Amino acid sequence: MKWLESNLDLVWELVLAHIGLSVPPILIGFLVSIPIGWLANRYRPSRGVILVVLGLLYTVPSIPLFIFMPIFLGTPLLSPVNVVVALTIYAVALMVRTAADGLASVDDDTLLAASAMGYSGWQRFWRVELPLSGPVLLSGLRVVSASTVSLATLGVIIGVQSLGYLFTNGFQRNIPAEVVTGIVATLVIAVVFDLLLVLIGRLLLPWSTPDRRRRASRRTTPALVAGGVS
Repeated sequence: MKWLESNLDLVWELVLAHIGLSVPPILIGFLVSIPIGWLANRYRPSRGVILVVLGLLYTVPSIPLFIFMPIFLGTPLLSPVNVVVALTIYAVALMVRTAADGLASVDDDTLLAASAMGYSGWQRFWRVELPLSGPVLLSGLRVVSASTVSLATLGVIIGVQSLGYLFTNGFQRNIPAEVVTGIVATLVIAVVFDLLLVLIGRLLLPWSTPDRRRRASRRTTPALVAGGVS
């Protein structure tokens, strides 16, 4: 506690830096994965190739990727852009399969009904496919969020400030309180991000909440019974 009290400004600065590294990859990875997932779902022969190739990106060791990113991008070694791009690659690798599976989970009869109502392909995607696949997409995004927050700590290896600084500095100087603070702060960020995503999901996808599903089931069951009796 004494170490934390005397270094609170440093911890807060690193927390903000860590959030700044984590948020862009989560958002960009999600936005990039949706069209790729749609492509994999729409053109089934290419689905396996797309998902396997992108899935393999997640197996690339993070430290070499961070180190070689400045060479690929032509950016300064200490630029946070290197970490953001690397984390975005991992986010896409994780998210694209979920996006494809979410879009594939939409019932074919629902899509045919939308087309019969005169929806164009674009309208059907925005008004039917994307909303109905929302719960699956949200679950994948929560995994991406937790993974990204965790991997962002490795940015310190190439000199980009994050909560990983507390790990390396704490180990080198044998200050357990510093290491514990870094772990706890990282976990808190991951939990807060997850709670925010759940809240956003409830606001944007109210029909997917357990209470709404239970109420819908209660309304539907009597109607079905009545219909069977009549």
